[in-house]
Amino acid sequence: METNAFPESHSGCQDNGVSDKLKTAASAARRRLLDERNSRLFWEGELATSALSTATAISTLGLLYKHYPKHNEGLPKRDELLPIIANGCNWLVSNQNEDGGWGDTVLSYSNIATTILSIAAIKLAGKENEYVEAIETATAYVDKQGWVDGLKARYGKDKTFAVPILTNAALAGLVSWSVVASLPFELACFPQSFYRFLQLPVVSYAIPALVGIGQAKFFHQKPWNPISRIVRSLTVNRSLRVLEQMQPASGGYLEAIPLTSFVAMSLISTGRAKHPVSKNAVRFLVETVRSDGSWPIDTNLATWNTSLAVNALHQHQTDTADLGVTDWLLSCQNITRHPFTGADPGGWGWSDLTGAVPDCDDTPAAILALDSIRQSPSFEPQDLPRIRDAAMNGIRWMINLQNRDRGWPTFCRGWGKLPFDRSGADLSAHVLRALKAWEKELVSDKGVFADDSTGFERVVQQGFQYLDEQQNADGSWYPLWFGNQDHPQEENPVYGTSKVLLAYIMWGHSSAPAANRGFQWLVTNQNDDGGWGSGVAHQRLANGKILNKRDGSSVEETALALETLMHSPDPTHQAEAVEKGLAWLIDRVETGRYVDCSPIGFYFAKLWYHERLYPLIFTVSALGTALSRANNSAANPISATDIQ
Repeated sequence: METNAFPESHSGCQDNGVSDKLKTAASAARRRLLDERNSRLFWEGELATSALSTATAISTLGLLYKHYPKHNEGLPKRDELLPIIANGCNWLVSNQNEDGGWGDTVLSYSNIATTILSIAAIKLAGKENEYVEAIETATAYVDKQGWVDGLKARYGKDKTFAVPILTNAALAGLVSWSVVASLPFELACFPQSFYRFLQLPVVSYAIPALVGIGQAKFFHQKPWNPISRIVRSLTVNRSLRVLEQMQPASGGYLEAIPLTSFVAMSLISTGRAKHPVSKNAVRFLVETVRSDGSWPIDTNLATWNTSLAVNALHQHQTDTADLGVTDWLLSCQNITRHPFTGADPGGWGWSDLTGAVPDCDDTPAAILALDSIRQSPSFEPQDLPRIRDAAMNGIRWMINLQNRDRGWPTFCRGWGKLPFDRSGADLSAHVLRALKAWEKELVSDKGVFADDSTGFERVVQQGFQYLDEQQNADGSWYPLWFGNQDHPQEENPVYGTSKVLLAYIMWGHSSAPAANRGFQWLVTNQNDDGGWGSGVAHQRLANGKILNKRDGSSVEETALALETLMHSPDPTHQAEAVEKGLAWLIDRVETGRYVDCSPIGFYFAKLWYHERLYPLIFTVSALGTALSRANNSAANPISATDIQ
């Protein structure tokens, strides 16, 4: 491994090696992160309230109220729906943007999708006469965007979200059923292993929507082709059984409010409110509504948050084995074939809840967290076999997911090229970091690559070839699951570049041409205020509405870029950028603004979210790195343990 000097100027260091400001800020952030654990010792976090989720949930419950069945066992009483619907509509109208539209979160710009869904929700709730002004201004916003044409412009050929939105709009009488594309729900009757060969018009995780929305279109407007009509009539019940098999115990598909709502509203609108899928979905919606009447985009990201928190605390040399989270993290590993994607055992999802699905970002995060835990002073050697077995099973799962383009996708190997089904640079870099952390075990007698070190080297080499090919001409990388609202393509090159460079660093490739270009891009794209990216300042006006203003850099992006540059192979060249970045971040801690969120997360189909713990976790990791580099000697070598 190469060496990495960390001059005193990087952290404003004094003669004692670490400045008082850095120590104080790092200690405060670390203490707050530790305090964020819930009673069960893990980090549940809190996802942003979502206008989009709230709208789809209201539409579903509004339709249930309208189509309430006579035999209602397993459903909430009809009158119990009214206050939930009313509170949800009130929340929506209170959080409408000044331009008349709605964004995915209260920190998001307005967009056509969420605005159409919000209009539909108010109408299906029977509240349009109560909120006349809100409907008028929202309709004017959508008119400017172009309704169907506006949705096509936003989503292109991907029908994963455009068709459900139009279905919701058709149910509310906003558009004709003729503009709603027919989805071939009969294809869901094929074995899961066939899905990637069927050229489905939706991404891998949207099979429930394919069935639910496809059937809604079928029942509300039968196809003119008699053969299609017959085939679909014959596969209605069988595809419904697929929905039942895929629905988790919680009732929420992927723990996602929008996806679950789209499925439920489709069945309810076609007279099947008493079907088990509908009942379980409604139960999920009622259980996940928040006290202010809103819904989040998903229940929680507990596994992801916990893995990130453990790895961040590792940078502070915290005894992560002493946190008591090991058993919980191991319990989150998928040990059976997953009913939703058909994924083999071994992976981790984003949550400990039943609706989560194993994926290739949460899995390497958990594997790195296990590596952090096993390095802790209080780690018990007798726990090593089960830790190692879990890591090996997770890595085996990831290896089997590698695509032909040599990168790693999110859920399913070789599914397609639609957004979020393709390989991702951030995912691939995360996998490579996990492989490095467990390299010795992987090529040992009992490892995944036992007696095949050449095979292991080939996988790693292919991974870096993929990363080299994915680098943009300017030296940056785009991530798959994170974005920036102010970027022309809504991409987040700060996040993507930082995450990819950490893999180059961990493998000792910091001086590679691609890495050099990446480091240079980060330095060049530092903001004048010392941070990176863009943040959101918001204030509630006297009328209760939210006014968004862009305000310089974001905590999340600054912390990530800063941590990456502190591992730069050329610290002298990066010293000024790091010094300015640290000053910016320390100031945010001192003024309490380091917990301010920005909507940098992409959920499914470009739905924006922010997570309350992201800025805190990323800050803890960056400041821990600063402490570590300042305390170590100028020629201290970088090891895999430095960069979890």
